[in-house]
Amino acid sequence: MIRQMYPCLWFDGNAKEAADYYCSIFPGSKIASENPMVVNFELHGFKLMGLNGGPQYKFSPATSFVIECETQEEIDFYWEKLGDGGVYNQCGWLDDRFGLSWQIIPAVLGQLMSDPQKAPRVVQAFMQMTKFDIETLVNA
Repeated sequence: MIRQMYPCLWFDGNAKEAADYYCSIFPGSKIASENPMVVNFELHGFKLMGLNGGPQYKFSPATSFVIECETQEEIDFYWEKLGDGGVYNQCGWLDDRFGLSWQIIPAVLGQLMSDPQKAPRVVQAFMQMTKFDIETLVNA
């Protein structure tokens, strides 16, 4: 029987720096344990492992973390904090300063996309955005 399952993130020698950075952004987060090779940490109750694996592998948008936000203020907060020193992309995606991809999305997006009349307008609206704007999506 599986005891636990969690992702391991491969860093180029800066896993502790990344874990500290992420823990400073997400309330209730913490470093659980660390050694020179591995740091185990929790973000918003979600367990992760950071591995100081070296330069062989890089992150890509093929794997990303999705943050569903209830308010525009939450979107703005995570967009600014995680994007600081990184790269902002289209449709709520960004790569943070460590190269890890994040999707900062409004929680209402699924509901808006489930309306067959509204969905095409919502898609058209968000395809023009980098950071999501809830009001614009709701009014699309």
